[in-house]
Amino acid sequence: MSWIEALVLGLLQGLTEFLPVSSSGHLELGSALFGLEEENLTFSIIVHGATFLSVVVVFRNDILNLITSLLKFQWNAETKFISLLVLSAVPVGLVGVLFKDQIETLFEGRIAFVGSMLLVTATLLFLTKYAPKQHKEVGIKSALIIGLAQTVAILPGISRSGATISTALYLGIDREKATRFSFLMVLIPIFGASLLELLDLYKATEPAAISNAALLIGALAAFTSGLFACSWMLRIVKKGKLVYFSIYCVIVGMIAIFYGLF
Repeated sequence: MSWIEALVLGLLQGLTEFLPVSSSGHLELGSALFGLEEENLTFSIIVHGATFLSVVVVFRNDILNLITSLLKFQWNAETKFISLLVLSAVPVGLVGVLFKDQIETLFEGRIAFVGSMLLVTATLLFLTKYAPKQHKEVGIKSALIIGLAQTVAILPGISRSGATISTALYLGIDREKATRFSFLMVLIPIFGASLLELLDLYKATEPAAISNAALLIGALAAFTSGLFACSWMLRIVKKGKLVYFSIYCVIVGMIAIFYGLF
């Protein structure tokens, strides 16, 4: 992997992890365009770690507040919120562990499939126009449903942020609270996925070669673009402009389907 490829893939990871356009789908498309047939585990761990760090920076005050409240060992609004975050991660955690090999087969350059899933993402985003204008809080039931939406977003082309925020809006949850919950809930799966990737890297006998410079460039690109995308997405959801990303997903999805089939 060259430093240019690392830069582009790092930017794609950081931007699309938080914008509702599917990071996994765009990484599949980017890898196909560069002719990268096999994922580099070291690079994957590095860019996911950089993405994780960008969320921590943006939500540093929220995270510090949650950790402080947790250490008090009291049941309050913050510890309840933490329990809901953990609950939302259960579905994707179970599927990720039990069906890891089956999931990996979906990431084998199936560009037409990625395109079709981007069309599904476009539909989810477009339908938020008709979501009920309510201001509910995230509860046990809604946290589990949003967690199931995150599980579906394992499919390359289904946007994690798009699926979770859209689902929360369909449930009548306040826009700002839906976005905050969506971004904080991703910390647990990213951390878990990174641990699994580290285990795979440990077992690998001949990891794909990649220079330290390319790793650093990819990490910086993912972190910087992640900061931008996370902050931008917060403003976008407040203004109710998710439908614009629906148009983008339709365009990219149709191009991917055409490219994959022909």
